[in-house]
Amino acid sequence: MVECIRLDRDCSEICSLLVQAISRNSSNISVLARSCVEICERCADECSKHDHDHCKKCAEACNECVKVCRKLIV
Repeated sequence: MVECIRLDRDCSEICSLLVQAISRNSSNISVLARSCVEICERCADECSKHDHDHCKKCAEACNECVKVCRKLIV
């Protein structure tokens, strides 16, 4: 579970950074979205290995985030 928690935090932080960049119309949105996709995919993969309800919900949220972030990559 240690790696799961680390990835959860990384995922949360990159998503937060991306939201901030979007809110100020940063020129780095595409770059951050690529990183967000990569980290969220890894987080979803790790969380899906666990049977805890919160892990399943996290994996679902990460997979949805990946879909949205891919639309931001130009």
